[in-house]
Amino acid sequence: MKMKMGKTVLTGLAAAFTGAFMMATPAAAQQTITGQSYEPTIWVDPDGCTHWVMDDGFEGYMSPRRNRDGSPICMRSEICGVIPTDTLFENDEPWISNSDKQRLMAFFQQANAFGFLIYGHTDSNASDEYNMNLSNRRAQMVAGIAQDAGTRVVDVRGFGERRPRADNHTHAGRAENRRVEIYCIR
Repeated sequence: MKMKMGKTVLTGLAAAFTGAFMMATPAAAQQTITGQSYEPTIWVDPDGCTHWVMDDGFEGYMSPRRNRDGSPICMRSEICGVIPTDTLFENDEPWISNSDKQRLMAFFQQANAFGFLIYGHTDSNASDEYNMNLSNRRAQMVAGIAQDAGTRVVDVRGFGERRPRADNHTHAGRAENRRVEIYCIR
């Protein structure tokens, strides 16, 4: 009984929708809407895998090389620079002096990398929200210098105090935690 009622309801719905779609708009009332042209996109994710995406949302890996399990073999990333923020930035500031900008630009131009991942970190002296904002602004500043040097920046993030390298209870530990890490993708 339930099966028959279900089929009847579905058949009725199908007929109602078919009737709705059968009513076409007159050719004079149809318009063409011109939109933006679409360009396929290629990007590198933080793991070093190159992706492509088409306008229909279909996405895939660029690498034809595969592991035995079928996963793509991606580029590797390694830390190629750790900048203690005390040497680049004034206390609680995201700005870099012109001489330090020139040194960073030279570093990025000579690093010989496909792209860079730039991650900012702080100590635990302020609130989590403040530290997240400060570390992100500092990472963005270094990423801007990398882009000005003509290099590709794949990912920029601020982690605040959430990934310490040392103990935040000592002066030396806090100084070590205030840093910007630069990963080179090769």
